[in-house]
Amino acid sequence: MLTPDPDCALCPRLTEFRQVNRDAHPDFFNRPVPSFGEGDVRLLIVGLAPGLRGANRTGRPFTGDFAGDLLYAALQRHGFARGSYAKHKDDGLELIGCRIANAVRCVPPENKPTPAEIAECRPFLEAELKGLPKLEGVLALGQIAHTATLAALGFKKSAKPFLHGAFHDLADGLPWLANSYHCSRYNQNTRRLTPEMFDAVIAGLAKRVKPFD
Repeated sequence: MLTPDPDCALCPRLTEFRQVNRDAHPDFFNRPVPSFGEGDVRLLIVGLAPGLRGANRTGRPFTGDFAGDLLYAALQRHGFARGSYAKHKDDGLELIGCRIANAVRCVPPENKPTPAEIAECRPFLEAELKGLPKLEGVLALGQIAHTATLAALGFKKSAKPFLHGAFHDLADGLPWLANSYHCSRYNQNTRRLTPEMFDAVIAGLAKRVKPFD
């Protein structure tokens, strides 16, 4: 499966920002963050990008930040994860039947990648999707992840509008696409996304995704 080089220089702004953070925080991961989970899964969860003090620090998606608290608790409740989530990549947490990736693999300033940076990282998401032979569906966390996933699957943004709680059926042979607001601190603090709303999305996925043979 295609993955970024640890010193990937495709995006000059992100490369510069990564170096700034390496200088300021030499103990952080500070590299393109790899996906989390096995390769024989039926569900892929796609986020936006690593958080500065979350995945960019720990080296695992949604680990060590506010968003991960909500995400991993919901995955555990509905059978997609087991073990202890202790906000570091060696906590023993395991994903079951799902995998987590980001649309952009490097931390962007202010958590806002540019359209060009999203496009540069698209081949890695395309490879992710093609490299999961049992994949049945994708959960996109937020508009950017939704649009990036559509593009990686060959669709225009207008083909399937983002809508929290939606399940989009795509063409035959392609995974369906589900939507949720991103579980960011901002969305939770403003109540755009409540724990109950997010739990309902994950519960719907648990009913839709088939168990392992």
